[in-house]
Amino acid sequence: MKIEHVAIYVRDIDVEKDFFVKYFGAKATAKYTNFRSDFSNYFLTFEDGSRLEIMNRATMADPKKVEYRSGFHHIAMEVGDRKDVDDITKRLQADGYAVVKGARETGDGQYASVVLDPEDNEIELIAKIGATTYKD
Repeated sequence: MKIEHVAIYVRDIDVEKDFFVKYFGAKATAKYTNFRSDFSNYFLTFEDGSRLEIMNRATMADPKKVEYRSGFHHIAMEVGDRKDVDDITKRLQADGYAVVKGARETGDGQYASVVLDPEDNEIELIAKIGATTYKD
């Protein structure tokens, strides 16, 4: 089995779409809108075939995001090697996006940084540098 896609609600799907297209090379479907149900979405497809659905409803709740909460926490994007993590992190920071955690080696064999997207969702940029092994 595999995860077919992950979906998130966002306030401005056009801004979020542009973010993932510009920084991560996503290809976006045409915007779908169902006026009866006040629903819009895009499907974003990445180079490896993984997909992210971004959705909006004008009537949705938008509570403040706190770091430690239930639900999905972040999206991890494997961007290449250490230099790619550093370069993309610097590019995002130069474009005004907050860096939550600077690039560092993690305990699970990755080199990673964490930035916030336009709606303060955490995006982890990773390069695999070692074996990632989990034991039951």
